[in-house]
Amino acid sequence: MRAFLTVLTTCLLLVAQPVFAIDLQTAKDKGLVGETPSGYLGAVNQPTAEVKDLINSINAQRKQKFKEIAARNNTSLEAVEQLAGKKAIEKSRPGSYIKVGGSWQQK
Repeated sequence: MRAFLTVLTTCLLLVAQPVFAIDLQTAKDKGLVGETPSGYLGAVNQPTAEVKDLINSINAQRKQKFKEIAARNNTSLEAVEQLAGKKAIEKSRPGSYIKVGGSWQQK
């Protein structure tokens, strides 16, 4: 019985693990990530593995979307990235981090 409960507890912890993952807004609110002029997220300080994974995941999704937009509008990926970066910075909440002139600043 004890072995069964140990296995069951382990399985539940493994299934519940994604619940503990940090989400984008929480990472922004905690000052862990910020918006850059390139349209992608960046780590404000030395990121943990969890924050790196979040940044990589979000940036991969954004890049795919930017490519689709560029193809649909017959424009360059770089143009879409720059416009997206500008809009993301404009829409960032006060207190969140944005990269301006190569350095992080709180908006």
